[in-house]
Amino acid sequence: MISGVHDFYYNVKYMKRAVKFYTEVLNMKVSHETEHWTSLDCEGVMVGLHWSEGADIPTFPRDFHGAFCGGTLTLSSNDLPGDRKILEKAGIKILGEMDASWGHMLIFEDLDGNVLKLQHAKY
Repeated sequence: MISGVHDFYYNVKYMKRAVKFYTEVLNMKVSHETEHWTSLDCEGVMVGLHWSEGADIPTFPRDFHGAFCGGTLTLSSNDLPGDRKILEKAGIKILGEMDASWGHMLIFEDLDGNVLKLQHAKY
């Protein structure tokens, strides 16, 4: 029987670089680490990084609203303008930003081109 979500993960080309980004820029904490896998704690949600053994991460269609396929990790933010500055300082590509009745969202890529979102919910 399904009892919950174990983790959500992205493939990454350079593990050390990805771990540095996810810990220093996105404030996640390493909970388990091997050469091929890193588990990160994001306020109780486990986020995984899987090493591609140096292979490029395939790109897929995306636009200002995010990825057209696969899953997308959406992180909560209580300071989107401040978080955007942090991401831009880290050299992160911003794909888009939007306001809606449910909140404000910032869509971006990590260093391997994986799509993530930051959301400040209005509810």
